[in-house]
Amino acid sequence: MNTPWKPAEQPDKFAFDAASEAEIAKVLVKYPEARKASAVMPMLYIAQRQMGRETGSAWVPVAAMDEIARRLDMAPIRVYEVASFYTMFNTRPIGRYHLQVCTTTSCWLRGSDDVVHACKKAAGIGGFGETSEDGLFTLTQVECLGACANAPILQVDDDFYEDMDGPRTEALIAALRAGERPPAGPTVNRCGSAPEGGRKTLLVTPEAASENQ
Repeated sequence: MNTPWKPAEQPDKFAFDAASEAEIAKVLVKYPEARKASAVMPMLYIAQRQMGRETGSAWVPVAAMDEIARRLDMAPIRVYEVASFYTMFNTRPIGRYHLQVCTTTSCWLRGSDDVVHACKKAAGIGGFGETSEDGLFTLTQVECLGACANAPILQVDDDFYEDMDGPRTEALIAALRAGERPPAGPTVNRCGSAPEGGRKTLLVTPEAASENQ
């Protein structure tokens, strides 16, 4: 079922915890004092990760945006604009696992429709933008994830699962439901964008070839 955004879901206040403060300290030293507003995107990421740790839902509430605006001496509306423009920032609660399916040309040609169908079936979700009744999964349609050679791609939170199909998608979601996090990367027998089954060319390094002569 869809989990609609409700004003009541917004916390009244937000404070960065010790782990976030340690990250913030590393971020702010990268920018001159007069340009510290440039840290708005890293700060949004830090707030989103903290919400994920604290609530199991990685999103950025308005109270966190207001705190970021205060820390960076920005007008709150400027933080709202950034958070609402970029799709990697969630401005409402999401499920424990964020399923992000690329459906643009390369992934579509390689079977992203099967991945979408498998996500809906295995997670119990009716469509994009919805969250499963158990609160575990939110399904989002995304644009190109930049891994076309390994299409189709399913991004789960910050991890990329490549060379997906329907059965592998269902298996991944079953593992997540069981509390397991399979290793990210290609889900078939290849490394990176190499051919399936391993490399077909340059099987011997130049050094090894010279040694065998």
